[in-house]
Amino acid sequence: MLLNNLPQNSWNSILSYRIDELKDIQNKIENKKKELKPLKIFPEPHNIFNAFKLCSFEDLKVVIIGQDCYHGPSQANGLCFSVNEGLKHPPSLRNILKEMESDIGSKRESSDFTSLAKQGVLLLNSSLTVSERLAGSHIKFWESYTDYLIKYISENKNEPIVFILWGNFAINKSKFIDQKKHAIISGKHPSPLSANRGGFFGKKYFSKCNEILKNNNLKGVDWLN
Repeated sequence: MLLNNLPQNSWNSILSYRIDELKDIQNKIENKKKELKPLKIFPEPHNIFNAFKLCSFEDLKVVIIGQDCYHGPSQANGLCFSVNEGLKHPPSLRNILKEMESDIGSKRESSDFTSLAKQGVLLLNSSLTVSERLAGSHIKFWESYTDYLIKYISENKNEPIVFILWGNFAINKSKFIDQKKHAIISGKHPSPLSANRGGFFGKKYFSKCNEILKNNNLKGVDWLN
């Protein structure tokens, strides 16, 4: 399920460097699947590494870190906070799109963030899989592995990367990021429970990100298309 779906681009050697860990994760997922049968595993196998397939290591300039995949049918597409077109927007995504419109001044129509990934935005969930209807069910399987990836990016990208961290879980990943080389923009988590208490809205994450990129002679992200 995992090893057969690794991206065939510059991420391949990075992701497969810890191949034994991936094999162990795969075994844990399979065991969980048997334990919870007939519940499904999300996303579909071909989308588990979608974030890396769409955003090569060379093109990477922004990292948005999420915690967990969406756990409803057809929601998860391998990009954090993103869902396929035509589906009801989860609450966190609604708030992200609302903040994006307030910041940029225009509305993004698409709930699918594939176009952002293709511009160099790595939409990284800390857990790349989840069991149906069971939020957080695979985080312990994946967290050490995705922490390794964050550290790898921090250490091996020469040009400054903008990390966008929402909520305490993501902000805690700051310890893996060289802040002398890279930039961090942070705020409260976009879930209603957190965002509605203040600290998420009005932070202008998207325009600030583009300002940092342009100050480093990098092209800004077209967040709306």
